[in-house]
Amino acid sequence: MPGQTISFIGSGNLAWHLAPALDNAGFVVKEVYSRNPRHAEELTGRLYQAEVKATLDFSTSPSSVFIVAVNDESIAPIAKEIILPDTAVLAHTSGSVPITDLQFAATAGIGVFYPLQTFSKKKKVDFRQTPIFIESNNEEAEVALRSLAKAISNHVKRIASEERKALHIAAVFASNFTNHMLTLSKNIMEKNNLDFEWLKPLIAEQINKSMQIGPEAAQTGPARRGDLEILDRHFEFLKDDAALQEIYKVISQHILDEYQEG
Repeated sequence: MPGQTISFIGSGNLAWHLAPALDNAGFVVKEVYSRNPRHAEELTGRLYQAEVKATLDFSTSPSSVFIVAVNDESIAPIAKEIILPDTAVLAHTSGSVPITDLQFAATAGIGVFYPLQTFSKKKKVDFRQTPIFIESNNEEAEVALRSLAKAISNHVKRIASEERKALHIAAVFASNFTNHMLTLSKNIMEKNNLDFEWLKPLIAEQINKSMQIGPEAAQTGPARRGDLEILDRHFEFLKDDAALQEIYKVISQHILDEYQEG
């Protein structure tokens, strides 16, 4: 239902991209509240009609949907403190927090609006290709959140809180942990005066291959082959960094266990 008004609570990485996406889709993002008013002001500068909201008292707000895009620990306290119009829909954007964290809000309609994507302020996101997972406690909230999601994404699915938690954990392995491995790889290259650019074609090919034939079939390397001699050489090479050595050992052992015959 483009044209309806939305308010955001939070001005971090997700709100930075989601609020303009909804604005551009024909919705009206009218208010932005943040614990840091300067951050709220920066976000309103990306929107057509939005104003900075100084408090969580939205009792006279024209908005019908209120999106809580804050860190997980702040969701329940905000739900207890926020004052909403009678017919408001309140939704959070977390991958792991259950819908019940919003149950103390004084409104009948609560839900979850979870875009499965990594967000950084400096990197543009294509919401059309970003899956959005929704959950709601009643039909009115379902209709409102689905309307928002379908206006910006081609992939909208309903999912329950426990399923969404599993999805989020899988996403952490696929995205956050993978990126940390790249950071460790970059550190090794730089420590040895090597150029991280040399690894980029390998990284791109690995990701593409995993998507095309499946990550199980795409697994290669000394642990996959069971090459214990090479594993021992690598382990010795990392002897000056006990933490990195332990990471290498644990992951290599897990791969060995996963692919060992019999």
